[in-house]
This record gives sequence, structure tokens and C-alpha cells, in this order.
Amino acid sequence: MVNTITAVIVGYLLGSIPFAYMAARAKGNVDIREVGGGNMGSLNVMREVGLGIGYAVWIADIAKGMLAVFIARWLGLEQIWVFAAGFAAVLGHNWPIFLGFKGGKGAATVTGVLLSLVPREFGISFGITCVIVFITHNPVLGLTLGLIPLPIFVWQLNGSGMLVAYTVFLAAFLAVRYAIAGLSKAKSGTDIKKGLIFDREHSIWQTKKK
Repeated sequence: MVNTITAVIVGYLLGSIPFAYMAARAKGNVDIREVGGGNMGSLNVMREVGLGIGYAVWIADIAKGMLAVFIARWLGLEQIWVFAAGFAAVLGHNWPIFLGFKGGKGAATVTGVLLSLVPREFGISFGITCVIVFITHNPVLGLTLGLIPLPIFVWQLNGSGMLVAYTVFLAAFLAVRYAIAGLSKAKSGTDIKKGLIFDREHSIWQTKKK
């Protein structure tokens, strides 16, 4: 029980590390929450601070999810608690204790969790994502369409019902998170479709290539 609680708490604290906020402050003395779309994520950093630093934040946010899963496994926890530790990292990213529980949307951290749990299957989905991003320059649209077939890949290549259910859960969680953001934009007068996946916030056309 102690190891379980430790893994979940550590996962949440790892997720709470606000790499986007810290990088934007260090690189351009910018409060990333106050510029662009206001989202504390790598895409907003890419656009408002610079492409290179944005990619660094993206990798760091992915690493949070991967490390949470690694620690839970290292502690010898059952699979369900490994899942819990990974999701705790996502919750920490979205609602970080260090910044008043106002964080990002969790896409990169979810990516890290899935990459640790189902690397082969996620690699196929990520390939689909890359093709869509190359065509549309919209990472969120690419990730959305890439995640849709992931549970099928997991079922066919892995066969674990628990992993299938967990991938569906994480994909649904992201969808709800982005939908809530879209509804918030709609209330402020932004087109609901733009708020969900076609907003400038989700495009890499507008990045500052530094």
C-alpha cells in the first residue's frame, strides 16, 4: 500500500512540474498563461516563445508520463496501479499544485504514458499522427485521429483487455478536456469548431521559429 500511494503521489508531483511555464520565463521572460491561447503547453510555447524551446517542453512533458510509469513498475506494482500512477501524472500536468491547479491539457503527458505502456502500438498511431500533422500542420487534429485506432492496435497486437480499456479511457479523457476548452471558447464568442481542433492555438503555422 505504501508503494502504491508513493507511486501515485510521485506521479502527480512529476506531472505538476510546469515545464512550459518555467521555459517561457527562462527563455523570454514570458508568462505563458497570459499570451497566445493561454494554455500551459508546448504548442503555446512554440508559438509565443520559439519552436526549439517548445519542442524541449514537449519532450519534457512526455518524459513526465514515462517516468511516472517507470517508477510504478520499478516499485513492483500491479498493472492497475501502474495505470493509476500514469494518470496521476496527467492530472498533475492539467491541475498542477505548483501553479494554483491551472495547467495544460495533457496531450504530451498522455503520450508519455502510452509510449511506456504500448510502445509498438502507439508507434503505429504516432505514425498516423505524423502524416496528418505533415498535411494539416495541426498537432491536435493529428493526435486525435491517431488515437482513434489505437485501442484496435492494442487489442490486435497485445490482447490485453485492461490495456485496451485504459487507452480508450485516456483518449476519452483528452477528448473531454479539449471539448471543455472548446466550449469555453464558444462562450467567449469563438467558433466551437475552432475551439476544439481548428483554433490558431492548435496550429504550428503560427510558431516563432527560433
